[in-house]
Amino acid sequence: MKRTLIVGATLLLGVSAVWAQQDAAKETQTYMKGNGRNAGAISAMVKGEKPYDQATVDAALAQFEETAKKLPTLFPASMKGIKLEGDYSASPKIWEDKAGFDAKIASFAKVVGEAKGKIKDLDTLKATLPVIGKECGGCHETFRVKNS
Repeated sequence: MKRTLIVGATLLLGVSAVWAQQDAAKETQTYMKGNGRNAGAISAMVKGEKPYDQATVDAALAQFEETAKKLPTLFPASMKGIKLEGDYSASPKIWEDKAGFDAKIASFAKVVGEAKGKIKDLDTLKATLPVIGKECGGCHETFRVKNS
């Protein structure tokens, strides 16, 4: 009887850990997809495909800011090695160079925070978006891998 309870408890803990990993992975994907949608929306304005809309810019910056705040918790050690759905997954470098990853997050957060006060029209969006894009892309270059 005791053996059955121990085996059952062990299995339950294992299943709980898998669910927690899946939840973290889904949350990470939700934030990254949100960033992608918002970056696309403001990029369309810069390209002249859509008219400038301050509400869309503000929403995008708010999404980026929320992501920057949440990023440090989105990659727990339990996610290392988990392949996400889609084209990309987290690189093991996130956990191997935690200080570097944290520095990238801080830099992204700083750039986004500064942009919130600067972007007031299409010209300031055009001047500021490349800076945000560089920070976002710089993290992707180091801390993201293409799924095969």
